[in-house]
Amino acid sequence: MRAATSTLLFVFAIVALLLPAAPALADKIDGNWCFRDGRSMSIDGPAIVTPGGTRMTGDYDRHGFRYVVPAGEADAGAQVDMVQFDDNTIQVTTTPAGGPARTETWNRCDLTT
Repeated sequence: MRAATSTLLFVFAIVALLLPAAPALADKIDGNWCFRDGRSMSIDGPAIVTPGGTRMTGDYDRHGFRYVVPAGEADAGAQVDMVQFDDNTIQVTTTPAGGPARTETWNRCDLTT
C-alpha cells in the first residue's frame, strides 16, 4: 500500500513539472476593443457600447457576441458577429441585409487614455 502511494505521488509530481506554466490571462470577450481606423466598442457581459456609441444589449457568450446594428448608425440593421481568437484579438463580421459580409480583426485596447 505504501509503495502504491509513493508511486502515485511520484507520478503527480512528474505531471506537475511537465505542465507548462502560463500566466493567468483574461479569457473572455468582455473589455474594450479597437479597430485601426479609430472605431472602438466596449463589451460587459450582454451590455455593449457599439462603435456608433449606442448602449444596448446583445447575445453574449464568454468568447463571442452578436447584435443587430441600431438605427442611426452606419450599417443599421446589419448583424454583427464577434468571435474571440485569443486574449487580445477578435474577429468581427458585419453582415448587412442583402449585402456581402465584411470581416475585420479588432484588438483589445485601453479607452481610458
